[in-house]
Amino acid sequence: MAMLNRVHLNGLRAVETVARLGSLAAAAGELNVSVSAVSQQISRTEKQLGQALFERTASGLVLTEFGTAFAARLGAGFRELAQAVALADEASQCTLVVSAAPAFASKWLLPRLSRHFDRHPNVLLRIDASVRLANLDHSDVDIAIRLGDGKWSGGQAELLLAQEVFPVCAPAIARKLKSIEDLAQTCAITDERAMINWESWFAAAGVPPVTFQKGARFTDPMLCLESAIAGHGVMLGWQLLTADALADGRLVAPFGIRAQSGLGYWLVTASAKTESRKVRDFKAWIKEEIEATMAQFGSLESAA
Repeated sequence: MAMLNRVHLNGLRAVETVARLGSLAAAAGELNVSVSAVSQQISRTEKQLGQALFERTASGLVLTEFGTAFAARLGAGFRELAQAVALADEASQCTLVVSAAPAFASKWLLPRLSRHFDRHPNVLLRIDASVRLANLDHSDVDIAIRLGDGKWSGGQAELLLAQEVFPVCAPAIARKLKSIEDLAQTCAITDERAMINWESWFAAAGVPPVTFQKGARFTDPMLCLESAIAGHGVMLGWQLLTADALADGRLVAPFGIRAQSGLGYWLVTASAKTESRKVRDFKAWIKEEIEATMAQFGSLESAA
């Protein structure tokens, strides 16, 4: 390998390309350089090797006997290099980068990912847990899952699920709530950064808002959820954040009333990129999972 240090790689590329394409002009076009640059690289390589690779004739360059054997080995070597580089492209193409808010990723997406792995074993998933909506036309993110009104610039948004809000609490607290007015005897668990409010739920319930007891305040919905599970009070939850805790009984939705929030979960893809197979497959899979989650909600309400 040390002997390669005496020969420039660009010169070897020039030799291989001319030998394969048969002319300086064709090689210059493929390498995106001038004809004179290709000619100079070949001459420099011949000097470094101490061997003539081409005969200069009136009709152009013709490989010498040594040049023919040398070019054959070069061609095989560059094909191996091309395949090595293709491995990196293949790994990139088989990696699906999904951007999602930490609460959504942790409480709903993560417990279901094994089913995506089983269905698409050749696709590697990388979850970018962030509330920031990156410019998908200029990032490695393939698809984003965002909560909002769907009005984001620089991307194509498709509604995944309209967000509905409803009170949730631990079973011990739920047993004390005989009516909505009893909420006044409980503590409200508040997410200070939430885009939802209790007023919309009370309006859907058709009752005046009640004044809660002062409760814990957080700046993260996951902490609000854990606080509710721990029995600290009542929080205003939504389907995908609370789905699993409701299913296994850690939380209860005591009144069976859900209100539209005006927000939703959206699938956002780049506007300037063609949608790949791995993105289409992920969309199909997550829609099935959402449908299963909502069916579970329906069965919970029927049981209540």
